[in-house]
Amino acid sequence: MLWLLITLSSYLILAIVFLVDKYLLMGPIPNPKVYAFYSGVWGLLILLLIPFVGFSVPQPSQIILSFLAGIFFIYGIFWFYKALQLFEPSRIIPTVGGILPLFTAGLVYVFSRGKETLSQFDFLAFILLILGSVLITYEKSKKISLKNFQISVIAALFLAFYFVLAKYVYIQQPFWSGYIWIRIGAFFAALYFLLFSADVKEEILKKGKIIPKSAGLYFLDQGLGGGANILQNWAIALAPLVYVAIVNALAGTQYVFLLIFTIFLSLKFPKILKEKVSREILLQKIVAILLIGGGLTLLAI
Repeated sequence: MLWLLITLSSYLILAIVFLVDKYLLMGPIPNPKVYAFYSGVWGLLILLLIPFVGFSVPQPSQIILSFLAGIFFIYGIFWFYKALQLFEPSRIIPTVGGILPLFTAGLVYVFSRGKETLSQFDFLAFILLILGSVLITYEKSKKISLKNFQISVIAALFLAFYFVLAKYVYIQQPFWSGYIWIRIGAFFAALYFLLFSADVKEEILKKGKIIPKSAGLYFLDQGLGGGANILQNWAIALAPLVYVAIVNALAGTQYVFLLIFTIFLSLKFPKILKEKVSREILLQKIVAILLIGGGLTLLAI
């Protein structure tokens, strides 16, 4: 169950990244194309590890598969942040969080031709984790419309393809080699935004500013985000194919960690994150945590 511990570690780090992002990016969501571009470009720094890790050139079919995974990752990131730009996070995050594991499970079933299915206990854990993930981020006052549901579905579908294709890459390639090839594919996908998107060219080439005043905190944030992404991919590589969807479903633990951090930070640093607390919301969070805890327990036993 090493993959489970690694998955939880990645979501713990992502919770910290979320808090830092809230501090650095106070205000509107930046251009999703620009965000996707930088996600691909910064990821290329992984090439610096080539002299220190096992790296090889696989068969052309594996290179294509790795590139496809990287492309789906960049477009998944783009559509997710496009959704966040157009709609409130409280509408998008629960929707994507609920749909993504279902799409991933469906793709695993299709690609494996029905050979990969969850056991009864694992399926129950899967459902509990999804319900907990949706409930912990859901706000009753924020209704989900058809339009934000549609764009959430697109984002979840691209990300689901990324997770499943990445798993097939790791089945055939050593982890570091496969991960590096995926990041190269993501870089080329991000390069497309720079070459064929006028607004991205204008923001990057003319403004030329990508680093905020808090440069140290910014690079720490980027490093933590990159580390979390590596851990998440390592978990995917270690987990059996059928459990890739559960890696997605465990995303709710990120918001459990975030809630814990919020309790300690919101009073001292209210500008970083404000958490509305009422009896109803508190009860909702408690139920969500119990559902996620129940899912984790079932996985552990």
